[in-house]
Amino acid sequence: MRQEVEASFQEAKKLYERHGIDVEAVLEKLAAIKISMHCWQGDDVRGFLNRDQELTGGIAVTGNYPGAARTPDELRQDLEKALSLIPGKHKVNLHAIYADTDEKVELDQLAPRHFEKWVDWAKEHGLGLDFNPTCFSHEKSEDGFTLSHPDPSIRRFWIDHCKASRRIGAYFGEQLGQTCVTNVWIPDGYKDIPVDRMAPRQRLKESLDEIFQEELDPAFNLDAVESKVFGLGSESYVVGSHEFYMGYGVQNGKVICLDAGHFHPTETISGKLSSLALFSKGILLHVSRPVRWDSDHVVILDDELLEIARELIRHDLLGMTHIGLDFFDGSINRIAAWVIGMRNTQKALLRAMLEPTDYLRQAELEGDYTTRLALMEEFKSYPFGAVWDMFCARHHVPVREEWLAEVKRYERDVLTIRGQQKSAVSPS
Repeated sequence: MRQEVEASFQEAKKLYERHGIDVEAVLEKLAAIKISMHCWQGDDVRGFLNRDQELTGGIAVTGNYPGAARTPDELRQDLEKALSLIPGKHKVNLHAIYADTDEKVELDQLAPRHFEKWVDWAKEHGLGLDFNPTCFSHEKSEDGFTLSHPDPSIRRFWIDHCKASRRIGAYFGEQLGQTCVTNVWIPDGYKDIPVDRMAPRQRLKESLDEIFQEELDPAFNLDAVESKVFGLGSESYVVGSHEFYMGYGVQNGKVICLDAGHFHPTETISGKLSSLALFSKGILLHVSRPVRWDSDHVVILDDELLEIARELIRHDLLGMTHIGLDFFDGSINRIAAWVIGMRNTQKALLRAMLEPTDYLRQAELEGDYTTRLALMEEFKSYPFGAVWDMFCARHHVPVREEWLAEVKRYERDVLTIRGQQKSAVSPS
């Protein structure tokens, strides 16, 4: 297989070099990109703090595929398996409910010590960690409001939780030497048409102002805010809209999160990147795949993913953009879902890097739209797959679909047995 991969790579390399594309430099650049892999795909967004709490906030996971992680150790074991099949070194994105502790602790009382095992594990594997306060699936969010809640005591609970989350994020960054992005998303909104759209947003602004009042070293923690257009239970009004958070982020120097599924069904985020990059401190991407609504399907190599990657590469936005995944599917093997999504995101970036961007840009400036269209179409069938295969081989991960056999073995030896067990036990 290695000889076949090498031969195909050399032929592909010659084709790309005819257009001045340095394939070796491209592979080096791709290897430096860290994608943040979301932990919540592994256990259907259950977490470990309030595991018996019903999912709320418009979050729903379909399917009951055997072997979902039930303990922090099981989740880390599954993450390790997935990461072993993905080329490069990456990050893992945690939600607050994934604290690994024997203490009975509420969200507003979380502290770095409740995540020490995660930090030790990340150090062992050379990973970074990102973080999110969990403002859903809690008795204090059951009526659909958190940071914009009209009750000051409930609002106080969520403010304190977000403050604690920022400190945990800074702890991650300090301990691991990789900046943690701590992202705030809330589900607040109304199912039906509200009378007062302003007051909840005023309360949200005041809550955020207090949350971000404590100055933290940006080398350790970066704050991000995430919008949504609608959701289950908030079809008519979402407090934290795109316009709200775009304004807040620009005004207050916060990273602005764009989730591919958090806009109108026919709206894409790729076209927003060049505008946002001109005014924002940074961009956080939650790469997902909506199907008619924010249903968080596993990321595939579709047109929008390719266009997102092209925007990042063509405009040199990687330095200010943090790429993370956000989907959850319990209807298929959860490790496979991670691997498919991560590898596809890397493939999209690779394809964008293997385009003759400078030449295409010059043709566009000269008004030669014929050449622009012709080359853009021809490069769609260039052999980027041969370059991808070599990238995988050099990083000692399975080439092409070979990774699926590894996942099937893991399913047989670990997940099936786990699914048959009645109680959760940590793997030895």
